[in-house]
Amino acid sequence: MHLLVTGLSGTLAPRLAELATGQGWRVSGWDRRAVPADDGAAANAELQRLRPDAIAHLAIGSAAWAGLLARHARDRGIPMLFTSTAMVFDHDPDGPHDVAAPRNARDDYGRGKIECEDLVRAAHPQATIARLGWQIDLRATGNNMRAELDRWQARDGRIAASARWTPACSFMDDTGAALLGLLAGSPGATVHLDSNAVEAWTFDQVVNALKIRCDRDWVVESDRGDRAYAHDQRLVGGGVALPPLSARLPELRAMRVPDKDLPST
Repeated sequence: MHLLVTGLSGTLAPRLAELATGQGWRVSGWDRRAVPADDGAAANAELQRLRPDAIAHLAIGSAAWAGLLARHARDRGIPMLFTSTAMVFDHDPDGPHDVAAPRNARDDYGRGKIECEDLVRAAHPQATIARLGWQIDLRATGNNMRAELDRWQARDGRIAASARWTPACSFMDDTGAALLGLLAGSPGATVHLDSNAVEAWTFDQVVNALKIRCDRDWVVESDRGDRAYAHDQRLVGGGVALPPLSARLPELRAMRVPDKDLPST
């Protein structure tokens, strides 16, 4: 079986490719330097050359590219997975955000992902759309929370971590395994993949737990002020549960406020 994975120059897509290869998939990527994604004729020729048995579209790109990949998957009757983001939801109204909640992003990134979702769904009703939060990995150096926190510390000499933000976030291995599973099922579904959906850890708690786990000398300042970013960003619903954040980051368990009740969903 042949899997086309876009975004292999990123962080999450290589992990998905690694997991897929371990399960017997033959994996190909998309070189946008050789085949511009927004050149429709060239893109269609590349798809005819590759002839994948499934497509996992993880790369950041135009809605037109997402729609083209979805149409090809529909025409060939093959699975199509598109990864979207928690950023399709603004902080007002607050979360947690269900799969059916109105997508009301105000920033260009979130609005761009909404456009991609809509074109994918219109082109291929049986495609799977998976919305993700911030990815955590203790090894990767690309776009993931631990590496970004290193950059914040180097840039500012401290990490201002909001205690009023409950982020959608998951460990990359758990996300990758879930995405691979979705390729084998859940046609037509929109799913939310968030390891913080039930436990509801705040951002400052997650940062402090990562500081301990990674043995970092970060200067973490928990920000509870009125100007701190305030958003219950958790992604709920969709029928796919990831392992809870504390399963990967047990240092969190010592940070739970004793009288804070855990949400039931």
